[in-house]
Amino acid sequence: MSVFVLLFNARTDNEGIYSTQVGDRNVILMFEQEDDAVRYADQLEAEDFPKPTIEGIDPEEIEEFCQDSDYDCILVTAEMLVTPPTQSLEETDWQPDGKKQLPQDEVSNDIDLEAMRKRLEKLL
Repeated sequence: MSVFVLLFNARTDNEGIYSTQVGDRNVILMFEQEDDAVRYADQLEAEDFPKPTIEGIDPEEIEEFCQDSDYDCILVTAEMLVTPPTQSLEETDWQPDGKKQLPQDEVSNDIDLEAMRKRLEKLL
């Protein structure tokens, strides 16, 4: 089984995976359905994000990446309605041109992980 993630600059030296801030954690969204990933990517693009590429990846690969990078991951199932945050970071630890990198402790966040989990559980 594959999950679908959003990648920027896929298959380049400057590849980046989409994550969102939940509390003080970076969370990678793994979509169960490709259509849901496409819909989310379209919403991001409408908010002036660069256009991401949807990639099918083994979930164990993402989970291993998350462990190595100290990220969390959430499986977004077909029953969930997930939309991009209304606020985005002004600066990130990854830049499309690969020129600027910020340490993780300088990246701000506004979303509480527990609050997001509760909202997602209510959707079920």
